[in-house]
Amino acid sequence: MKGFGPLFGMLADRIEALLADKGYDTDAIREELAKADVEAVIPAKSNRRTPITHDRKKYRWRNLVERLFNKLKNWRRVATRYDKTAESYLGFVALASVTLWLPFVHVA
Repeated sequence: MKGFGPLFGMLADRIEALLADKGYDTDAIREELAKADVEAVIPAKSNRRTPITHDRKKYRWRNLVERLFNKLKNWRRVATRYDKTAESYLGFVALASVTLWLPFVHVA
């Protein structure tokens, strides 16, 4: 949870909802999301005394993001972060993403 604050600080003004797994189900995170007017799409932990509901339809989108990262990690260079600079790493991630996306593009 230490890394949530700085990361969320960079994204808070650009997102409408945060899709996260049960590991992010804490009152502190939910309060910070509420202060920033960001919807928390986080399922409640099984040991939470008062379960909090979440939008199940939006939560399904998280699976697509997880599968994308799984496919990107098949590229050894992405998984092991061989590149020295952030620019070259992100450039290769973009190149790998386009390569994965190309088979789904159809010309009518």
